Amino acid sequence: MDSGWARARGLAIKAALLIGGALLLKRLTKSTTRWDHTRLVADSLCGEKNSKGQAVRDPDHYFNLRLITCPAAEMVDGSKVLYFEQAFWRMPQKPFRQRFYMVKPCQKEMKCDVEVRTYAIRDMEEYKNFCDRPKDQRPLPDEVIGDIAEHLTTIYLKRCERGKRCLYEGSTPPGGFPNSWNGAAYCTSELAILKNNEVHGWDKGYDDEANHVWGVKEGPYEFKPAPVSSFSDMSSPLNQAPLLSFEKRIEGSFVLQE
Repeated sequence: MDSGWARARGLAIKAALLIGGALLLKRLTKSTTRWDHTRLVADSLCGEKNSKGQAVRDPDHYFNLRLITCPAAEMVDGSKVLYFEQAFWRMPQKPFRQRFYMVKPCQKEMKCDVEVRTYAIRDMEEYKNFCDRPKDQRPLPDEVIGDIAEHLTTIYLKRCERGKRCLYEGSTPPGGFPNSWNGAAYCTSELAILKNNEVHGWDKGYDDEANHVWGVKEGPYEFKPAPVSSFSDMSSPLNQAPLLSFEKRIEGSFVLQE
C-alpha cells in the first residue's frame, strides 16, 4: 500500500512539473503583439538625449544637439502621440525643430511592426519646451490632438535580427515624402532604436534630380540618454562655437523650422 501511495504521489508530482513547465514555456514563447512593440518604441523615443559623444569625435560634421521627447496624448485607437523638439545643446530654450510623433502598429498586411508618423504643429510657440514644463502648464491632451497639423513623414520600423545592435530599425518608403526646404523636392528618414534608449536618426533632402541638398552626409546622428548632470557642460568649448559658424554649417545638416 505504501509503495502504491508513493507511486501515485510521484506521478502527481511529475504531472504537476510537466503542467508547470508547459505553462512557463507558453508564457516565454507567447508572441509579442504589435501593440507591445508600439509601447516599446514609444518608451524608447521618450526622454532627453544628446549627440555630445558624436560631436566630440567629429566636430566638423556633427553638432552637440539636445533632443527631448515626451508623451502628449493618446488617440482613441490607442496610438501614442509624443511631442518632440530638437535644439542646440547650449540653447535648449530655442528649439529649431518641433514635431508631433504618432506611434502606432503597422497594418497586418504590411511587413513592419511599428510606424512612426511625423506631423507639424499648428502653434509651435505654444508648445516650446513642452516636456520641460510641469504637466499642469502644458496643453491638455484634447488640445494636443486638435493641434496636430499636416502629415510630414512616416517611418516603418521592424524588429532587428538577432545579433544586431539595434532593437528596431526602419525608414521612409522609397521616394520619401515631399519637402521643399533648401531646394529639395523630397526627403527621406532613417531611424534605429538601440538598447538603453539610444536613438539614431538620419534625415536627408534631395532635389528633382536626386542630388543631396540638405542633411548630414556622413551617417546618422547618434542620440544617447543625457545624464542628469549634463547641463554642467554648457560652458564647454564644444557648446560655445561662434554663432556664425553654426549658421554657415547648418544648411548642410538640418531642416530648420519651416
